[in-house]
Amino acid sequence: MTETVVSTAKPPTATAATPAQPREVSGVRPRPRTTGGRLRALDGLRLLAALMVALYHYGGRGGEVTHAWGSSPKVQFPTLHSWFAYGCLGVQIFFVISGFVICMSGWGRPLRSFFASRVARLMPSYWVAVVLVTAVFALPGVAYAAVSPSEALVNLTLLQQPLGADRVLGVCWTLWVEIRFYALFAVCIVLPGANRQRVVMLCAAWTLLAAITQAAEQPFLDLIVMPEYAPFFIGGMGIYLLHRNRRDVTAWGIVAVSWLTGQHQAVSHLWHSPQPDQFSYRSASVIVLIVTFGFVAVLAVALGWLNWADWRWLTVAGALTYPFYLVHEHLGWPVIEVLHQDFGLASWMTMAGTLTTMLVLAWLFNRYVEKWSTPLLRRSLTQVRESSKA
Repeated sequence: MTETVVSTAKPPTATAATPAQPREVSGVRPRPRTTGGRLRALDGLRLLAALMVALYHYGGRGGEVTHAWGSSPKVQFPTLHSWFAYGCLGVQIFFVISGFVICMSGWGRPLRSFFASRVARLMPSYWVAVVLVTAVFALPGVAYAAVSPSEALVNLTLLQQPLGADRVLGVCWTLWVEIRFYALFAVCIVLPGANRQRVVMLCAAWTLLAAITQAAEQPFLDLIVMPEYAPFFIGGMGIYLLHRNRRDVTAWGIVAVSWLTGQHQAVSHLWHSPQPDQFSYRSASVIVLIVTFGFVAVLAVALGWLNWADWRWLTVAGALTYPFYLVHEHLGWPVIEVLHQDFGLASWMTMAGTLTTMLVLAWLFNRYVEKWSTPLLRRSLTQVRESSKA
């Protein structure tokens, strides 16, 4: 959910860290560039996944949002709440996209540049979102509890979850998952130099370790290997190998195994039978279909099947996804309360108004935070070494 969608241009030429491997690119079919060199369909898919998560937070679960609506979302959306409950699977789609984009953006890039790009992409909007949510929740009349000053400060590090602190942003748990993936990819792929063999070995070893870790039930291994989410990142990396060479049989095998294990993990953790005490019912078949859609959609982008989706507004959609994802849940609660309880708008109008408000706020983040801070932070981090030598 945090990646910058990158070019469909041919892979970077080999450097000293990534020697040319003619066999690796044999059979590659040249793919047409999209306008501006962006995979615009992937931008649109990212926003779709973010909207799925937002619908889940607003109408597909209980908790604090019940106070915002004045009653359970089950009452507000008698039929739709069960469908909104599937929106949490937008996270799994994000992770497939992340595996694809991180493999693409990290290919041929030195470790310092990879680190700088990730920090510059994640942190500016995240810092502002933490400060903004903390400030809003501290206002008189806002009925949602703010975290302590100490916990708000540690949230700025993105290490609050392993340190046991309360989270300012409910969605930041997914960023903790992403950070662990970035670290694993950096150590195994970026540091020694990206090539097909190393990516294949990482995918194979990670898949096996994920199964062993789940069987062993060791908390430390679970923290490192992340068996619940590993298939989605691995599947995304396999899809990137197919982006480079669609005739790569090994890559097709990686994607197939990742889909098979990923749908199982999703069903195991998200399915529940229809019971009176459950908020909603999730069908195992629907979960499998949504996971399949995520894999197929990213694969369609990678193979160039969606190059026709070259609309300029998709680039804007991609730019809004990350800040929207950060702020939509916690800042959405007060907006729902004002629109629905204070202004008396109908449930569907409140939902539409809240989503629109959060998208506008995301645009403000992109325009006034990310446009200048992301390139500035990236340049600062990549130029440290040059400055120290001087």
